[in-house]
Amino acid sequence: MWISNNSTFYNMVKEVYTVSNNLTPEQLEIARFWDDNPFVIEHAGHLTFGTKKITPGGHWMGIAAIAARQTGAGAVKTALTYALTSASLLDAFISSWDAKYKWSYVRPITVIHEYWQKDWKPLLQTPPFPEYTSGHSTITAAAATVLTHLYGDNFAFNDTSDLRYIGMQRKFTSFYQAADECSVSRLYGGIHYRLSTDEGARAGRKVGELVVNRLGRKVGPQP
Repeated sequence: MWISNNSTFYNMVKEVYTVSNNLTPEQLEIARFWDDNPFVIEHAGHLTFGTKKITPGGHWMGIAAIAARQTGAGAVKTALTYALTSASLLDAFISSWDAKYKWSYVRPITVIHEYWQKDWKPLLQTPPFPEYTSGHSTITAAAATVLTHLYGDNFAFNDTSDLRYIGMQRKFTSFYQAADECSVSRLYGGIHYRLSTDEGARAGRKVGELVVNRLGRKVGPQP
């Protein structure tokens, strides 16, 4: 593999390398909070073990549940919340994985090992599938779009979805703020280029808008 030092791709990889080596405490926390890897393999001496975490889709279904509880939503609106959120997540996953296996982008760790540092390790465990687009970015933007339609743009909440698994929680002023933070967390974690997070988020919003237009608007507002 060879890439020009002046190419866009070179700069994308270099950004991941530079950012990952200079993470602030806040960036470290953001990356760990949004990791959502249901089975992280870890090593300690001769011992190899798996650490359980919530899934990416499960995290946003948890946020949907928080929104319903926080507003005292009735049975119909709660059911609608779960239905539209899960539909947006499903379609967003399809969108992202279609792109992944169409373009088959190489992960940052592969390029960095060849060009920058042989023993470099990203903060997060690199998934065993193509890089573009970011699945996290796509599904979170889709879910945030649906939830914003249902509960409004300035919906402040405390995200405790992952508290049982990793003992962490974070506060947000809107669903989109949470989605944007989740998206950039993949860059901080060293497993995605910024292009892939940005394009994933754009695609996710379109998926969410499609779900709202085809399903959400037909139902109308619910208590």
